[in-house]
Amino acid sequence: QVQLVESGGGLVQPGGSLRLSCAASGDIGNIYSMGWYRQAPGKQRDLVATYTSGLGTNYADSLKGRFFLSRDRAKNTMYLQMNSLKPEDTAIYYCSANLGAEGDYWGQGTQVTVSS
Repeated sequence: QVQLVESGGGLVQPGGSLRLSCAASGDIGNIYSMGWYRQAPGKQRDLVATYTSGLGTNYADSLKGRFFLSRDRAKNTMYLQMNSLKPEDTAIYYCSANLGAEGDYWGQGTQVTVSS
């Protein structure tokens, strides 16, 4: 099993930046890929960015150039740097980890609100 804890969400004005963190613990050695997803009120959960070992990082087309995924392997932590935030970026942001046949694990989510 893997435990994922997100942090860093909050209220930010349009044009501002936030950095989200996802701390992983547990059976980390079996993680195949990790990613960020988001879910706005009344909408489905959508991909933001994923990282797969050996394949690199994949971003939602609409977010390329504004959102950046990074990792600190020593800290078992994944980050999402979000720049030039827009009101439509308002959502709950979730961290996920895929362990192959063992399935997917999710964090509890962190709220990001972009509003003036």
